[in-house]
Amino acid sequence: MSTTDDFPTALRYTREHEWARSQGELIEVGITAYAAHQLGDVVFVELPQVGSRITAGKPFGVVESVKSVSDLFAPLSGEVCAVNHALETAPERVNESPYNEGWMIRIRPDDAQSIETLLNANAYADWLKQSEGAH
Repeated sequence: MSTTDDFPTALRYTREHEWARSQGELIEVGITAYAAHQLGDVVFVELPQVGSRITAGKPFGVVESVKSVSDLFAPLSGEVCAVNHALETAPERVNESPYNEGWMIRIRPDDAQSIETLLNANAYADWLKQSEGAH
């Protein structure tokens, strides 16, 4: 499951299994296909309000699946500018299209360059292999 092909190279990743994509001045955030697979069928997503502030490394929402409830961790600090309201009625998009229709929030980062501190696709895939081997 954790080959580089599973992780789009245009995205950046966190060790908490979130991804971040630059979109002009905004950063789009979601969870990785690996995380969606591990969670199982997503049945509910709780996201922050537009205008709220999130802090890198801190929880910004919750994703609930048939197996578990997991916090979503902010990859960067900034202001929430958009929320994917489609997930309220179609949370399964997180499983079906984690990198596109399953996006969760868009933020205006405090520091646009901070996305460069996140893992690239190869580093995330390597980290996953190491962490899977540790279990």
